[in-house]
Amino acid sequence: MIVTFCGHRDVERPDEVYAWLLQCTGMLIKAGASEFLLGGCGAFDRLAADAVASWKARCPRVRATLVLAYLDRPPARGPYDGSVYPPLENVPRRYAIARRNEWMVRQADAVIAHVQGSAGGAARTLRAARRMGKAIYLYPSLSPRPSA
Repeated sequence: MIVTFCGHRDVERPDEVYAWLLQCTGMLIKAGASEFLLGGCGAFDRLAADAVASWKARCPRVRATLVLAYLDRPPARGPYDGSVYPPLENVPRRYAIARRNEWMVRQADAVIAHVQGSAGGAARTLRAARRMGKAIYLYPSLSPRPSA
């Protein structure tokens, strides 16, 4: 099972969100998740990477992959096993993150989301996940939300 994340650059109550991420990722690992696709931008992505790294220490089959939006920027530092660059060569730079996020959702079976409100890139990514019929774990729930 492949899991990705979607959330805002800034996070209020990071300790609470991190605790939820640990629970959610742990539950999905027990259900068979082994690959986690991460964006590497902002506070939520950092918390997600840290949660996955915590599980990697206990469960060696878990892989954390950084998904790059740009090739001309140094990749985010973090506990990643590797990186991948989706087919974004012909995407205008200002759309690269949005297209990268959509690519991550298409690859994933489940999306773990911390989205507050209906505006911004995280909200657009969450709407795309719903349109694609992905299992969505939306903070603070530990149960998937229906796509509709």
